[in-house]
Amino acid sequence: MLRGEDVDSLDPAIAYGVGAWSLIDATCAPLLRPAGAAGSATDPALVPEVAAAQPRVSAGGTVYTFTVRPGFRFSDGTPVRASAFARAIHRTLAPGVPSPWRTYTGDIVGAGDVIAGRARTARGVVAHGTTLVVRLKRPIPEFPYRTTALCAVPPDLPADREGIGAFPAAGPYYVAEYRPGDTAVLRRNPFYGGRRPQHVDGFTADLRATSPDEVLDRVERGESDWGFALPEEYFDPGRRLAARYGVNRARFFVTPGTTTFGFVLNTARPLFRDNPQLRQAVNFAVDRAAIRRASGSELQSALTDQYLPPGFPGFRDARVYPLTKPDLTRARRLARGNTRSGKAVLFTVDSPPRLAAAQSLRRDLAKIGLDVEIVGIPRPAYFGRLGATGAYDIGFRPWVPDYADPFSVLNVNFDGGFVGSMNWGRFDDRVVNRALREAAALRGAARLEAYAALDARLARDAAPMIAVEALNDATLVSGRVGCVTQPFELAAVCLRR
Repeated sequence: MLRGEDVDSLDPAIAYGVGAWSLIDATCAPLLRPAGAAGSATDPALVPEVAAAQPRVSAGGTVYTFTVRPGFRFSDGTPVRASAFARAIHRTLAPGVPSPWRTYTGDIVGAGDVIAGRARTARGVVAHGTTLVVRLKRPIPEFPYRTTALCAVPPDLPADREGIGAFPAAGPYYVAEYRPGDTAVLRRNPFYGGRRPQHVDGFTADLRATSPDEVLDRVERGESDWGFALPEEYFDPGRRLAARYGVNRARFFVTPGTTTFGFVLNTARPLFRDNPQLRQAVNFAVDRAAIRRASGSELQSALTDQYLPPGFPGFRDARVYPLTKPDLTRARRLARGNTRSGKAVLFTVDSPPRLAAAQSLRRDLAKIGLDVEIVGIPRPAYFGRLGATGAYDIGFRPWVPDYADPFSVLNVNFDGGFVGSMNWGRFDDRVVNRALREAAALRGAARLEAYAALDARLARDAAPMIAVEALNDATLVSGRVGCVTQPFELAAVCLRR
């Protein structure tokens, strides 16, 4: 069971929410997939799904050549060719289609002409039989990771700004029926040619839940086998899931995740603009442990003061700020003479845990001379308000990396080129921009080393954000579910006999 608002679309060119992708992932057949248990946090790996092998990369790093393996078919029996991925790319670039994935396909040669309506296809995308060639404007070493969100689609599938709900898919399952805000029906793809499991015949997703509590209540009662909820909702102390079911036994599962919670500091507003001393001061003043207690428990997360999640590729613990209690002496020294108006507007989601966390932060910042006004915004409207208005000084900022590469955290959040899209703090520093782009051009160990140094430097010197916690992934299932992966994968679910 899910809430309708957690499923923004079931069209992979448009959907971006974690709830939506929990369903789409079961239908998606990408060229490459994250290796999961086959890789590790420090040595990430991608394994071929529809691709026959890893792509060939030109000496200059701008041309990627993929070969599609035989045996993959859409749910209507049609063979999957390279054209299925060329179409997936072009649907993200179609004029008027609000695709979040354009951030990652816009670097393809000719992408701008498609976006502007001057061409139907990008010059840098060539599909012939089982061969897909993608030519980039500049070297992008993490490009293979970007392809993990490109699902094979029928080559004639139109692009629609509202999204298309049901169409043939090449993954283990396909969407047979989709009524937004009501129901989604997934059925087994009888022609699936990959190695991912297909333990059940299908799934019926009820999208009519009105709250996370209803989702989890129904799973606990066995009326639903699984439901989507945010990590903080699983760890609500009043629900006592760990006490009832234990951890990682049969129904309630917890493992380290990559989602981070924090508060972005709006550097386009007078309070924090050109004011790194105050940004550092609030980082020293915040009581991260108290914020976590206000919204959850120790089981919920690991406290952090950096932007890359602990265990993520490129993470190195630099111990920049205190994690267990604030350092008010240093905070007050840095804030002295730099609090300007002394007033800050804080945007947050109007759920009880988020409001409690905001109140905790407000108390912390009052101790260094900042008067914080809290503005609670309903979750469905929150991210649109945060990205569009800019009328805040501090904003609650959850972040889920799109793929396991530091670019998807540091560049996307703090490179000035992403102001207006993902960089909601409007942070735009010429020196930092150059360093981020230089790191992105590196490969292998040198790339991760550069990003590790940048992560520490950003948090310590520029301090464009208050990092608070790296959330654990949590899953609750009914008593009849017998196979559970962490992170949760719907396609891998099986039922007890």
